[in-house]
Amino acid sequence: MSHGESNEELAKDLGLISAMTIGIGTMIGAGIFVLPGVAANAAGPIVVVSFVVGGLIAMVNALSVSELGTAMPKAGGGYYYINKSLGPMFGSIAGMGDWMGLAFASAFYCIGFGQYLAVFVPLPEVAFLSPIQVGALIAGAVFVGVNYIGAKETGGVQTIIVFTLLAILTAFALAGFSSFDYATLTDEGGLAPFGAGAILPATALVFVSFLGYAKIATVAEELKNPGRNLPIAIIGSVGIVTVIYAILVTTMLGVVSWPELSEDAPVAQAAELAFPASIGPVGGVAAVAAALMTVGALLATASSANASILASARINFAMGRDKIVTNWLNEIHPNFATPYRSILVTGALIIAFIAFLGREIEVLAKAASVLHLIVYALMNVGLIVFREADVPEYDPDFEVPFYPVTPILGAVLSLGLVAFMDGYEIALSAAFVLAAVLWYFLYARDKTVQQGVLSDYIRHREEEMPDRVVEAADAVAPSGTEGPTIMVALANPRTERALITLASALAEHEGGRVLATHIVTVPDQTSLAAAAENNDRIDAVSESLLDDAKADAAAFDVPIETKTILSHRGLEEVYDAAQTNDADTVVMGYGGTRFTGGRAESTLDELTHDLPCDFLVLDATEFDPTDIVVPTAGGASSDLSAEVARALHDTIDAEVTLLHVAEEGAEAEGREFLRDWANDHQLSDAALHVETGDVEHAIERFGADHGLVIVGATERGLLSRIVRGSLAFDVIEKLDTPVLLAERPSSRSLRDRVFGRR
Repeated sequence: MSHGESNEELAKDLGLISAMTIGIGTMIGAGIFVLPGVAANAAGPIVVVSFVVGGLIAMVNALSVSELGTAMPKAGGGYYYINKSLGPMFGSIAGMGDWMGLAFASAFYCIGFGQYLAVFVPLPEVAFLSPIQVGALIAGAVFVGVNYIGAKETGGVQTIIVFTLLAILTAFALAGFSSFDYATLTDEGGLAPFGAGAILPATALVFVSFLGYAKIATVAEELKNPGRNLPIAIIGSVGIVTVIYAILVTTMLGVVSWPELSEDAPVAQAAELAFPASIGPVGGVAAVAAALMTVGALLATASSANASILASARINFAMGRDKIVTNWLNEIHPNFATPYRSILVTGALIIAFIAFLGREIEVLAKAASVLHLIVYALMNVGLIVFREADVPEYDPDFEVPFYPVTPILGAVLSLGLVAFMDGYEIALSAAFVLAAVLWYFLYARDKTVQQGVLSDYIRHREEEMPDRVVEAADAVAPSGTEGPTIMVALANPRTERALITLASALAEHEGGRVLATHIVTVPDQTSLAAAAENNDRIDAVSESLLDDAKADAAAFDVPIETKTILSHRGLEEVYDAAQTNDADTVVMGYGGTRFTGGRAESTLDELTHDLPCDFLVLDATEFDPTDIVVPTAGGASSDLSAEVARALHDTIDAEVTLLHVAEEGAEAEGREFLRDWANDHQLSDAALHVETGDVEHAIERFGADHGLVIVGATERGLLSRIVRGSLAFDVIEKLDTPVLLAERPSSRSLRDRVFGRR
């Protein structure tokens, strides 16, 4: 199975309001319904400032998330940005941090659900579990089960939930405003009974209330006009939620004195006091208001918990794609089509956290926050790396203001807030970070093929960098990146499957990756910028072609990336793209007269420079690579032919026959040469066949009964081929059997290029 990044074109049916409801709905969860009482008891009324400070820190990070999201709208998620920019070691930290952070957050949301469920339903104590923990365990089991069987919350349901919550909270705020008493707010020691120094520790506690806005970036591909709507949705949702939190917490503390504010169900308690009583039976409006707040809290915590469990499965998929975790974790259920193992492992963690940490809700909140803050800090650093490395494909529609101050500030504020966590949560989170680093070095480093932009930047500037920096980059570099990059130049849908099959077999054999490129030729009269701005048709064609490439690569265990390149030069761009992407081999279709007979380069290219890497040119729309003939008389390009044949033999069990055309009477010497050549190229189990007579006719005659003929590029010079023709060119033109032209770059003088080697 391939681990390529998905390139599916999703319908862009999410508008700005839908995107904002995703962020708002994820953030308005247990944070506002549970934490005000806990935080107020730790800081007093000044906790309102803590919520605002938390919102400001989230806002700075939201700016960076917005830029990253518009630059890479199809990737989504902090893990991808960090893995792509800083490399797989930091990607492991981010992935594990996101995963564990979501597990802690889910446990926290479940505890919040349990607290409000206990208001409605009397729950028993079981063993060492409190009634709230029992309710939380029930909720956790239900949410894990919902994700296991694949039921999901639709966008429409999410929007309804969010607007229902906003309506309930607005009604509470209005009622609370009428009952607000400043004396109640300042009672028991004034606005800051514990001093201004309590603001930041309380911010560290309540920051879990702001987790979730980055989720908007994960659906950027489905957004209408993501360049505009994505940053507005992310930044707008953080701003709206911050204002809501400030109003609601102020209202609660003006209705209920902070020492008396419930640590289990503060919103329901404040609502019962804020709404007028005695209308109707048994509590009247006050009781109804408290019940509505409880329903709102159950909806909010359920929505947040379910979304967190779902998001954790997506992170595991992303890490599995990059081979940081085993794909065993991501196996799909045969009936429900869900990654059931990932969901069960995450569910087990959530259940454990509820059972053993459920009585310390502050620990769950802070552990979730500190892990996410580490990820946010790394995301800000990753943004700086993308900018400074000047990565060509990094082209955000939105850019953070005041660069580089904003991402630096985001990283400093995120890590600075971690310092105000308690030692227990810091130690717990540090243990997870250490475990992620150990996991990378003991498992993932030998398997992942992802090389970060930072490592590439350092490697290309080794002479300018301090030795310690270069040594550090080498020390953490993934071992899996030693595998080659097999670049496929796609142009024709009819040849796509054959080219991808060949490239994937080579990549799997060598432990490398496939880079599928679609090079679109733009007329000289049209600027590339204008073509990029009006590329709807190009996008549709490219995405269809590249999606097919991913589907065909799925038969092989190789990572695949895709890229569309706009160029004025067409074929010539293949060589530049090979150099730019550090390709080790290029696989492409045969272009007939585009090639000077028998070589993979044009006349001008042949005379001016060497090939950038190995080239394989396939003349076939369909082929059967399980039955191969390799004609050889020696030479560098025949060596490449042998490597390709061996790769096809090892990966798809191809039968290989080696053919040598000897002179009359020299059959014995020809067979000895062929036997030695086979042994030297690890093809000792190949069938050997010696022919005599005309080389071209022998290849044509013998190759007609096989599925593929692999021919090494000619060593003749340009002038010689013009006068005398080219064996490889003639074979390609005349043979009905699919032909693969293999050319290995070699340094040749101008004389050799024109007249051939002596």
